[in-house]
Amino acid sequence: MADGPSRLGRRRRDGAPRRRMRVAGRVRGADSERRRRHLRDGRMFLPSALTILAVCAGLSAVRFAGEDKVDLALGLLVVAAVLDGLDGRVARMMDATTKIGAEIDSLADAINFGVAPALIVYSAVLVGTDDSAKDIGWILVLIYCAAIVLRLARFNTLLDDDSAPAYTKEFFVGVPAPAAAVMALLPVGMMQHFGEGWWTSTAAVGSWMVFVALLAVSRIPTLSFKTARVRPSALAGLLIVVAAAAALLMTFPYLLMLIGVAAYLLHMPFAWRMQQLVAARPEHWEVSARDRRLQRRDERRAAGGGVVRRRVTPRTSSARLGLRRPSHRSDEQ
Repeated sequence: MADGPSRLGRRRRDGAPRRRMRVAGRVRGADSERRRRHLRDGRMFLPSALTILAVCAGLSAVRFAGEDKVDLALGLLVVAAVLDGLDGRVARMMDATTKIGAEIDSLADAINFGVAPALIVYSAVLVGTDDSAKDIGWILVLIYCAAIVLRLARFNTLLDDDSAPAYTKEFFVGVPAPAAAVMALLPVGMMQHFGEGWWTSTAAVGSWMVFVALLAVSRIPTLSFKTARVRPSALAGLLIVVAAAAALLMTFPYLLMLIGVAAYLLHMPFAWRMQQLVAARPEHWEVSARDRRLQRRDERRAAGGGVVRRRVTPRTSSARLGLRRPSHRSDEQ
């Protein structure tokens, strides 16, 4: 048997090689793996398509700003920001998160929140000045664009840091790129709402752009509203604020931009104080808010030197209320 041809090397009588027998389980497993790969490739299309559409919207905004269609340009930037916020959530919902998708999203952020706002500010505000002021404005606009790119690069490196405490997910390091873009476009919004003034001068616009660039690359903590929870008691007030913001958006959108930027700047000291408190007690962040309040109360009691005595509220006498004590006489008379 050893001298004859091997089983795998045998040929048919007609000279054709004999076909191997395939195991049913292997064929089924290979087909299922191929189907899963095709489904994953199909799921990857939608998030990547949203990202590409966001890039197209951001670059189209630059074009329309150069054609003096500032309102349309800012509207397209809003569309780009919405699409940029949707692509990541859609990828997580469809289980289609990939490394190449994250890289495309980061490049889209650099274009939509770095390059496009800088060019819109330059085209809408700084082009009408003289040549020397125009050159200075272009340099300051480039500083903002470079700061946004550096900010996104640092954000990507912080995502890979698995040793960071859990509470760091509630804060951004510096101003995030979408918020920085809105702040950078504030001179354009003020020009559209109030007209030209000192706020459209090269010195004011350039100083504001550098200030926003410094906030973007700084280490000032800002709140991340991705994991924010709304208490049921505050829901009615929050809905009223949303209704007021919607009314301003329909009537005075640039005034809403001004109010939003001012509120965001005012929240930074609060975020910094909150980050300091949480960093001092990182173990409290793993529990609920109610348990954290109870732990802080226990710590204050321990620091105060013992148990806090409960204050007893004096009761109003029955005579002062005009009431009579019930009689102890028996009813059997």
